[in-house]
This record gives sequence, C-alpha cells and structure tokens, in this order.
Amino acid sequence: MQSSKSKKEYSGAFYKPPLAVQKTSAEIINEARNTLRTLRTRRPFTPREQQRKLFGSASSRTPENRPPSTFSLHAFNFESVESRTVSCARLNPLDHKPKLLPSATSEEEHSVFPAKLPVDSEEVRKVSNARALLFKTAACGNLLPDKVFLPVESKRQNFEEQAAMSDISKSSNANFPEKLTVQMNFKDKCAPLTYKEHHSKISPSSQFSNQSNPINSQESPLSSSDNTEGAKSSNKSENNVDADETEEEENYWNMKVLPILHELETEDNVENLCHACTILYQVLEEGNMLGKRFKRRSLCLKTLYKLVDIASDSLSLKLAKIILDLKVSGKNLLNVCKLVFKISRNEKNDSLIQNDGILDSLLEILGTEDLGTNTEAFLYCMGAIKFISGNARLLNEMVNKGSVGMLVQLMKQINDIDENDAQFFSPGHLLVQLTAILRNLVDLPESRSKLLEYRAIPELCLVLEKHISDKDVCTNVARIFSKLSSFNDCCTALADCSRCYVLFLALLNKHTKKQDLVVRIIFILGNLTAKNSRAREQFLEVQGSIDILVALFQYNCEADVNGASLANNHQIVGLLIKVLEYKSVEECEELVINTTATINNLSFYQVKDSVIQERKLYIAELLLKLFMSNNMDGILEAIRVFGNLSQYHEICDFIIQRKVYKFMITLLDAKHQEVCFSACGVLINLTVDKNRRSILNEEGGIKKLIDCLRDFGPTDWQLACLICKILWNYSENITSAQPCFEDDDTNTLLVLLTSFLDDELALDYSFDSDLREYHKLYWETEFKPVAQKLLQKIQNRIFS
Repeated sequence: MQSSKSKKEYSGAFYKPPLAVQKTSAEIINEARNTLRTLRTRRPFTPREQQRKLFGSASSRTPENRPPSTFSLHAFNFESVESRTVSCARLNPLDHKPKLLPSATSEEEHSVFPAKLPVDSEEVRKVSNARALLFKTAACGNLLPDKVFLPVESKRQNFEEQAAMSDISKSSNANFPEKLTVQMNFKDKCAPLTYKEHHSKISPSSQFSNQSNPINSQESPLSSSDNTEGAKSSNKSENNVDADETEEEENYWNMKVLPILHELETEDNVENLCHACTILYQVLEEGNMLGKRFKRRSLCLKTLYKLVDIASDSLSLKLAKIILDLKVSGKNLLNVCKLVFKISRNEKNDSLIQNDGILDSLLEILGTEDLGTNTEAFLYCMGAIKFISGNARLLNEMVNKGSVGMLVQLMKQINDIDENDAQFFSPGHLLVQLTAILRNLVDLPESRSKLLEYRAIPELCLVLEKHISDKDVCTNVARIFSKLSSFNDCCTALADCSRCYVLFLALLNKHTKKQDLVVRIIFILGNLTAKNSRAREQFLEVQGSIDILVALFQYNCEADVNGASLANNHQIVGLLIKVLEYKSVEECEELVINTTATINNLSFYQVKDSVIQERKLYIAELLLKLFMSNNMDGILEAIRVFGNLSQYHEICDFIIQRKVYKFMITLLDAKHQEVCFSACGVLINLTVDKNRRSILNEEGGIKKLIDCLRDFGPTDWQLACLICKILWNYSENITSAQPCFEDDDTNTLLVLLTSFLDDELALDYSFDSDLREYHKLYWETEFKPVAQKLLQKIQNRIFS
C-alpha cells in the first residue's frame, strides 16, 4: 500500500523507502513533546522451537554434555523385580567380617543358611519381542512375583527368646551374625503355580524385597529353638500366600482383573488393547488396587511391561498411566518417565495426553518422589510437562492442579543442592526444564498471583546467582522476568529484590554477545526503572552500572556497522557471486543455499556504495537458476533476495520482463507458509506501481491470495496483513467493487475479514503460550487497521 496518500502510513522491508520531507518547526516541536511521554515497550519475541526437545536448538549445551532427547525404549528395559534406587553415597566398610558356617552340627547352637539370590529377570525372559515371552509365560504359569518373602515370624516366642532378641539389637557387629538365624526357602524349579500362590499379602515385618540385604537388622531374628517351626511357617506361607487376603478381594481379582490381563496377553489389535487398558485402570481404581500395596501388583506390571514394544502412542500412554499409578520406583520410574517424554514430543499427542489424565501422574511425581534418588526421572518428567505446558488448554489445567506451588517448592530444593554433590544429576539440566515450564505458566494471571504468593521471584534471583554461567538457565529466567516485569505488581516484587540489579548487570557483562539474553535483560531494566523511582535510584547506586550500559551500547553499534560494511566489500561479494556462477544446488546444496542466504542478509542493508546494489541485476539473473531447481529451501532463499531487491525499479522491471512474477503467483499454491510470505513480499513491491497491478489478474492471483489468507491468516497475522495490503493496492484506483473482485471472491473476503476482526475469535487461534502475546499485539497494531480499511472499502463499493 504505497499510494501517495498512504506512503507514510505503511512501511516495511518490502516497501520502497519514503522520500525525505523537510519538517516544519511545528512538527519538530510536536515530536519533541511526544518524546516526553512514557514509552510502551514491546517484550522481545521468542520464536517457537520447531521440534520438542529437552534442550532447544539455541542451547549452549553441546550434544555430548546433555541428556538425549531421542533414545530407544523397549520392554526389556523394565525390571520385572523393582530395584532399589542406587545412591551415589559411598558407605564406610564394617570393621567386622562375618563368618558364615558351612553347615550346622548338633553341637552348634545357631546356623546361618546363605540365601539364594532371586532369579535374574533378564536371564529368565530373554525377550525377543513384546509377545513371544508373554505367550510362553502364560502357558507355563511361570509369572514370578516382584517380591520375595521371608518366612513368617513364629509367634511362639517365650520370654527368654524375646530377651535374647532384645540383646541382639543392642549387641555389637561382631556378635550380630552369631546370634542371627535366617532361613529362606526358594523353589529351585519353576513348577506351575496357581495365581493364589504367586500373590500374597504378608505382614510388613516378614516382607522382603529382593534388593534388600539378605540379613536385615530390622527383621526379627528367629532363634534356633524355633528354627523348625519357622521353616514350617515359611512353607505354610508359600503354600498359602494369600493368608491375609479376604475372600472378597480374592474373588474381585479372579472375576474382574484376571480376565483383563488374559486379554492383554492374547489380544493383537491395538484399539482393543487400548480399550482393555482403560477398563483395567477403572477396575484397579474401583478395587483400591492402585499404589504399592496392591497384593498382585507384580503380575499386573509384568503384563504391562511386555506391551511397551508395540508401536502405538495411544497404547503407550495408557500403559504409562497405569504403571505410574502403581507407584513404580527406581529404574522403572525412570523408564516410564522416558516413555511419557517420547509420547509428549509429538504435538499431535496433546489431545491424548489431555484425555488420559497423565498430567496428574506426572505432577504427583514432582510432589511425592524423592529428588535425590530420582534425579534423571525428574528430568524427563519435567521435560514432558514442559511440552504439555506449550498447549494453552493443558496449561490452564496445570494451574488448576496446583503446579505452580509444586514447581516453586522443587526450585527451592534444587537451589539447596550442593553443586559438588555427586548424588545429583546436574541441577542445571533440571532448572532448564523447570524454568521453561514457569516461562509458559506466567502467561496466565492465576499463575502470576501464585508466583507472588509463593515468593518465587527471590528464588529465581537465587537461580540466576548460582547458575550465572549457564546461558540456558539464565535465558529462561530472563524470559520469565521479562513477562512478569510488564505487570505492576510483579514489577514491584522484582524491584524489592535489591540483589537483582547486581545480577542483571553481571549478566550483561558476562554474556555481552548473547543477544537474546541481553535484549531481555535490557527490557526488564527498562520496565523496572520506568515504573519505580526507587528502582532507578538503586540501579544507579550499583557501581559501574552506567559504564556497563555504555560499553554494551558501543559494542552493538559497532557490530551493526560492521554487518552493513560487508555489503561494501568487493572481495566478499565477488566470492559469493562466484559460487552462484560455478556451483549448482544439485551438486553443492548447502554451499549454494547458504551463499544465497548470505546475499539475502547483505541485500537488506541500503548503504552507500553497496556492491550488492551495484550488481543487483546480475545477481537476479544468477538466482533464476534456483527457480528452475526442485530444491524448495534454495527457492525460498532466492525469493527472499528478490523481496529485498524488488525495492528497486530495475529489479521490478526485470521481474516483469522475465515473467518472474508468474512464478511468484504460482508459489502461492505451495501450501508452505514461509514461501507464501516471501512471495507476497515480492508481489507487494510490484503492486506499489499502479501500472503493474494488473499482473494479479494472471494465473488466478487474486483467488490464490484469498486462499492463502484463509489458510494461514489465523495463525500468521503478519502474512494476513501483507495479503490485505496487496489487495488494497490492487483495488486502490477501482471505482466499483464489481470489476475489482469477482462475486465469489468478494463474498469470501467479506466473511474472512469479518471473522478475523472479531476479537474473541481471532485471538483464540493462537494456542502457543510463547506466541500468544506477540500475536495479540501484532493483530491489534498492524493487521486490524489494514483489514478494517479493506473491509470498509469493499462494503462501500457494494452498497454504493
């Protein structure tokens, strides 16, 4: 829209630079007065990551120094018998070395029988796929329990034996083994067992996990006089392991749960398996069988683990929900967190995540599990929550479930971690995920009030102080503060943290070249000093504050000048042109594409003596080769160059003479958002001249522009605004609507523009939290004025 009446109103990268106009004295005075008002700053825009990863493409972490986002996960990664989480703390060796007697004699008062270790689940299964062992196991009835049990304590203990046991608890390590008798009976052969034999409930004093030491100081020892009775009690326990299970519970298992497990073992259809998992969860929940105290939990888990190898995200999500709510621990907790992480990486699975309620289970991990022993599981759990928080609908659900308080509490725990503590898995990795979640949450007013309530701002300042060298953590915290500082109450709370000014200046001094971090810190300081007089005073009181800002200003000015000066360098431009002359995109794809991208960057600068401007026609001729290729990336870069060069009359004439405009109109059908945007940039420069506007009548140009507006407008207001400007230019000198647009085009435009100008409808199209504020601002300041004028013009000509 570069007409004589609107040249000052619209300007941009794809427009001809306006002619310099001598201003009057009154205009100069009015401008000076306007500068005295408080400026409304715009928060820096955060581009959306194309792929969901633990650490984004801009991360300062190298691949070898960060946990992977891509990994293989199979059924054999899960342990059928849960292992206790290994602590990194090294225990001091005991002074006493116990002696185990090889056999008992009649003269010996006590005997110690070495316990057999549980059968290694990896050797038992030898899984080749998700189905093979499951069928084999079901046929043999050889499903082993997760737990191995000690014999039940004998209740026939006389006073002397109780006294002896009391002495044992007080005795030294040297005497302890001689006073302890433990007899464990394991079946050597895998004889077919009934379901009842496999799943028992015994008292906590007799329950023994296979990860514990065979000799447990907390277990009540059995004396030699009761050794026989202990063995009988043990055998009885193994033959009737459900002694404390009520008949009602047993019937519920056999009638409700067991048939579903059999279906999971034999069913091959994924949809049916998903349905069976849904029913299984409901049945377990109704029978109060979720959690660790579920008597037959091990059989259920083993059945579920075997199904992990089936390539179905919907099934895997249902499996993960049940496994998590059965409260697995150790390696199995890590693996199921990785499983959910893999599923949540695909944005298309957000609806599955919302429907299956996996968010509750993930948040429960953060609230109940121990961070020190499950650090890596926490990492992937928070990574999944980070992806989930990118969806606006799920973000509201997170707030309602109390996620803000959980995250602030977790941040306090991480801040208390000693960096030299080997038990923890890089606190910085955890903080990258946690701060990314908070960055998404602060978009909601409810979250901001909770952050103030839980005093999150001082904790975030402490994160900056402890991790000032971690660019990823600092950038995320800066993004949080840049959002919070836009609101008066949050800005006041930040200003009350007297250490924040020192921290912000330290960041500017340390990360001068990290532009995305620097621009956010400057934005925060601008908000603080604009809204709070005390903040201005405190900032100036910090030693060297002005010197750091001046040095930063000088660095960026010099960098900008140096960038523009490259366009004047004959040697550099000459080498770039030589690449385009002698290399094709087919044989040297990356070289040619990157060369074209460099020319595009240099063509942006309209500086005196620019070599790009001098040789623009020859460069345009060379770029035609890329249009003839099948490489869409190369074509896109070439269009971008034409977008900058088409600001010159010579290039516009070249585009018309060589029919390049027809190629631009054809590309509107590419269904590629960036290609359409760049092609529209060339077309708007062409339609600045009213003598060239008729080109849009060729190749169905108007219809294709309207199609692009319909397809991409709701998610890209920049592109929508550009299309409206082209249509305005096209229709500017038309006196009636009928010759301007065909009837169906006119009707389509009326419907589209009316719907896009509806505040509620228009802003609901943007669901990504990072982009929502930017979309809203651009829609209000750029798209809305242009669309309203275009709509008014069409309506006036229809009803005139």
